[in-house]
Amino acid sequence: MTIETIGVIGAGTMGNGIAQAFAAAGYSVVLRDLSTEALDKAMGTVRGSLDRLVKKGTVAAGDAEATLARISPTTDISALADRDLIVEAIVERLDVKAAVIKELDAICGERTIFASNTSSISLTSLAAHSAHPGRVIGMHFFNPVPVMALVEIIRALQTEDWVAEAVLEAAAKIGKQPKAAKDSAGFVVNRLLVPYINEAVYVLAEGLATAEDIDAMMKLGANHPIGPLALADLIGLDVVLNVMDTLVDGFGDPKYRPSPLLRQMVAAGWLGRKSGRGFFTYG
Repeated sequence: MTIETIGVIGAGTMGNGIAQAFAAAGYSVVLRDLSTEALDKAMGTVRGSLDRLVKKGTVAAGDAEATLARISPTTDISALADRDLIVEAIVERLDVKAAVIKELDAICGERTIFASNTSSISLTSLAAHSAHPGRVIGMHFFNPVPVMALVEIIRALQTEDWVAEAVLEAAAKIGKQPKAAKDSAGFVVNRLLVPYINEAVYVLAEGLATAEDIDAMMKLGANHPIGPLALADLIGLDVVLNVMDTLVDGFGDPKYRPSPLLRQMVAAGWLGRKSGRGFFTYG
């Protein structure tokens, strides 16, 4: 099967980036969210991203306009009925994602592939909620989607071979480097990355160094392009906490316990860049 049309559910940071990446590669994209306000914001974000690329000279103005024209925003889920591949980029909750799968089961054709952008939830568990579990797979993009090259491709236990092959091909066509990972809590990147971030929060809570110095030391001493606490702010502290909780649930190992400070900050609504405050303050 060759994927020709794309649906994206969720117009937030990841969703609008995924829509832009597919549209820039020539795919027709239907972008669905629950509110017109979210969709308007998403289209503004995509336009701003493309404008920056035009100013840098990496994208022609005409190509940027064509990319925008390929994205059709809608609040109507039935607009996704004819899509070959639908990528879900909504809240990291199994029950919410499962409910969306059931909605799509009712309206989509027999060859529609459902891909989840989940960063840590079991694809096997998610596929079990579908009437067509063999067509469920994970496509874990990274933020910012138009820039980051990696897409983790995670097969559920039920995923059929043709689905995996089609998704790998589509990811490569949009200029990404797809890498396969088994269905295990956190997959590969987040299983390695998020506990590292969590340990940095423990170091901060213990007063070993300031947030600024923790990040500076990891950049200067480990040659990381961004420090762990600034990265947590970029990812979203709520997402970091969700991944840590998923690792604890998945492995039952106390080494994955989230820092109490991380829980406190999420409870306070200090989620990082998207809320204006996390480990650092943003204008």
